[in-house]
Amino acid sequence: MKLTIVGCSGSFPGPDSPASSYLVEHEGHQILLDMGNGSAGALQRYTDPYGLDAIFVSHLHVDHCIDLTSYYVMRNWNPDGPKPTLPVYGPEGTHERMKSAYGPLPGAGMAERFDFHDHQRTVEIGPFRITTARVDHVVTAFGIRVEAGGRTLVYSGDTAPTEALVELSQDADLALYEAAFLSGRDNPPHLHLTPTEAADHARRAGADRLMLTHLVAWNDRAQTVAQAHESWGDSVLFAESGLSVEV
Repeated sequence: MKLTIVGCSGSFPGPDSPASSYLVEHEGHQILLDMGNGSAGALQRYTDPYGLDAIFVSHLHVDHCIDLTSYYVMRNWNPDGPKPTLPVYGPEGTHERMKSAYGPLPGAGMAERFDFHDHQRTVEIGPFRITTARVDHVVTAFGIRVEAGGRTLVYSGDTAPTEALVELSQDADLALYEAAFLSGRDNPPHLHLTPTEAADHARRAGADRLMLTHLVAWNDRAQTVAQAHESWGDSVLFAESGLSVEV
């Protein structure tokens, strides 16, 4: 199972990366986790954008979902004709949120190109088994566990510290966790993890590797790196747009 970082900038696109979006591939099948600002363009660097089997949206903040509107345009008005309807799994209200963001559309609008589903506990798409669990954020948000070929990736989405993420991540091969906050600040509750908290969650889950993502451009990168190394060690990975790793 291969993970490619399409976008990893937290809260808004950074100078070197779109906002959150992650391509997961196995045996010729592909799913996308989130589609934040700028990711529809960047996705085209790494794969045929029409080759996806499904999209999973962790939550409905724009830095995780808004490029579904651009992707709708790509699928609906392609010169070769509309593309087949694609499954999109997200929190309750995902269709309405995207419809509102785009504006009035003829006919069934986005529902003609996307088959919207509320998150289910577990679904199977091709070789992938995808399990979701509610995490702790200021809006309804989900962590996403992807299993294929005997390997496991867990994506935190956006979350504050929560045992739900530890439970979802049990024995994961790769924990792809957000780290938008830094330790030592007066961070507000119910929003994000620090590198220290991400490392603690991954360690308690028994995860083999940790990759930090959703790194906000206004943070001091050196502080993020130092806190991650102190908490996890030099083996910690940092998401970068275009980076591909075998899970």
